[in-house]
Amino acid sequence: MSVKIKNSSTGNKLTTFLVFIVLTSFALLPACKQTAVIPADPHQMVVSTHPAASKVGFDILKEGGNAFDAAIAVQFALAVVYPRAGNIGGGGFAVFHEANGRNGALDFREVAPISAFPKLYYEEENRVNYQASLIGSYAVGVPGTVDGMWKMHVKKGKLDWRQLIQPAINLAEKGVILTEQEAAHMNEYSRIIDSVSISPTVFGTKHWKAGDLFIQTDLANTLKLIRDNGREGFYDGPTADKLIRTIKIRHGIMRKNDLQRYTSVWRDALKGYYKDYTIITMPPPSAGGVMLLQMLFGADFLNIDKKGFNSTDYLHYLIEIQRRTYADRAEFFGDPDFNFVPVDKLLSPLFLEKKYKDIGPLATPSSAINPSTKVSIESFETTHFSVVDRWGNAVAITTTLNGNYGSKLVADGAGFLLNNEMNDFTIEIGKANQFGMVGGKMNEIVGGKRMLSNMTPTIIMKDKDLYAVLGTPGGSTIPTVVMQAAMNIMAFNMSMQAAVSAPKIHSQWMPDEVYYDQSLSPAVVDSLKKLGHIMKYTPLGKLNCIKRLPDGTLQGGTDTLKSDGSIMGD
Repeated sequence: MSVKIKNSSTGNKLTTFLVFIVLTSFALLPACKQTAVIPADPHQMVVSTHPAASKVGFDILKEGGNAFDAAIAVQFALAVVYPRAGNIGGGGFAVFHEANGRNGALDFREVAPISAFPKLYYEEENRVNYQASLIGSYAVGVPGTVDGMWKMHVKKGKLDWRQLIQPAINLAEKGVILTEQEAAHMNEYSRIIDSVSISPTVFGTKHWKAGDLFIQTDLANTLKLIRDNGREGFYDGPTADKLIRTIKIRHGIMRKNDLQRYTSVWRDALKGYYKDYTIITMPPPSAGGVMLLQMLFGADFLNIDKKGFNSTDYLHYLIEIQRRTYADRAEFFGDPDFNFVPVDKLLSPLFLEKKYKDIGPLATPSSAINPSTKVSIESFETTHFSVVDRWGNAVAITTTLNGNYGSKLVADGAGFLLNNEMNDFTIEIGKANQFGMVGGKMNEIVGGKRMLSNMTPTIIMKDKDLYAVLGTPGGSTIPTVVMQAAMNIMAFNMSMQAAVSAPKIHSQWMPDEVYYDQSLSPAVVDSLKKLGHIMKYTPLGKLNCIKRLPDGTLQGGTDTLKSDGSIMGD
């Protein structure tokens, strides 16, 4: 699918700003952040939300692996070192570009257990148990991560599978030193994790502090089974038995045949254009890719880049574009294997021009924007990482358990957390899920169906060459944050780090509010209020991105203020 936007040139060369996390060991990593300038022009790079995971992926690149190998290794490492979002018990999306010019997407999103049905969470005719879609066994969708990584390895990988999993095993067995952020999160959630799970877990064994060694023996043993048996090490055998036993004891509906029948899906990536750039992004069941292309069309159609970066005028028109883009999200989107998603219509110039042409100089009340359903701000407990190898292959992966630590349920004896992605379905038409997202019938629960998402892993091309790899967590804010990072490098010639660090704003029709980063100028915030926008502060985005310069060298960008993000390259 594509949406055409007229071509023009942006010109200027870009300056380089690189942050490099210096690490000394696979397992024992410093609790504090260290930064230094990369001593050589990097031609391969990994950017993730945790220094241990970045090191694992970068070492795979140095050992001769390609971007797909490194991405697989990072995914499994994050399950160990970043358990609130990194996972083997969840799912996600990958968008890729190959050095031979091919692009594509891999959908390893979770699915509903086959016995699930639209009113799964109704206790009585008009009474819904929302908590059951959030915590415990009923909240769990069939995990897709391991199948997705296995399919990526079989089709795109270069190195031996065992070599890609072993670093995560080392981290789980030998332990990783907790950062201040991870220690704080584990202390916040350890009590509920232990109360939901069958047995006491490694999360609740002590009061954690930065510098503590976190060892996960059960998870290491599970990873060994995956290392030695590939996909079947998770979806069959001892791991599957432990997972299903846990679900049954907690009275859930997932069964072993749900695991055995799960399959991730190769999909055609969405393609769109902004000026002389080509945007490669995620198709449904993510709504994020379509919304990203819609917003970029609006930005070009209204020439907002001519209004001055983050000026009042620029942000006003960006807010209005965002609000119109989000108004119809729930009506048109769902699992494309179960519903017709009118992507061509949603990306057609006539449709988009009609959507954006009435934007004026003052804020438009939400009541005046034709809506389908209400949406609201969503959690940041997803994670994204970006990889580029020396040959020019690139992978963007956004992966999640959904909420912080997912369903809070640990597969007993297997050591990994299970997702709570079932809450991303429409639990009750017209009513909000845990993040305030209200869905429609296209996203209602059906056995075997994928739930709707906003995850937006994205790759940008320029003149047929790789230009950037982008992505962020942030739920409903993902498409807007990715769009602004993309605009920052395409329209304003920013370095990757500057584009990541620049203030962001987010509005999504309902509620009738605009969210902004604290670093946004107070004077601009006040001027936007005078135009009628209701402004509220909230942190936005934890971007992990890579930009490729004309000489082939790479720039990394990560948000070290909101995460333990790290950049590794040479």
